[in-house]
Amino acid sequence: MPAYRFRSEKFFSRAFKDFAISFKANPNTKDFSSVSNDNAIKQSVRNLVLTNFGERPFQNEIGSRVTQMLFEPFDVFLQEDLRDEIRNTIERLEPRVETVSVVVSSPESSSITNDVDVSVEYKIVGQSQVQNIEFLLERT
Repeated sequence: MPAYRFRSEKFFSRAFKDFAISFKANPNTKDFSSVSNDNAIKQSVRNLVLTNFGERPFQNEIGSRVTQMLFEPFDVFLQEDLRDEIRNTIERLEPRVETVSVVVSSPESSSITNDVDVSVEYKIVGQSQVQNIEFLLERT
């Protein structure tokens, strides 16, 4: 006799959905736009890295020191510190992903502005495909 399987096990769905960061209205529903699945996770990773500690009300433990670190002179030590801070922030606050690599580099033209290119490779838990998100950090 075959073992009974719950329907939820058979049709297990790993869908993620979040508000679009632009907060533009959806033209059809006149409601907030949304992002789903891979794009929702990319948006979440980027937002966690760019959020300062204490920026979210009543959630003081969410955030990173990345934007504060941009005001220091860029050298090999700061590059390693930024890489470690980004990796630790993602591992601590985003349980849906496993970080594969974090690459922090400074363009040659950024000696005055302290712009930093960041590339994060990660896997969504339960999937084998490696995702990549790239963004530019600028001091403001």
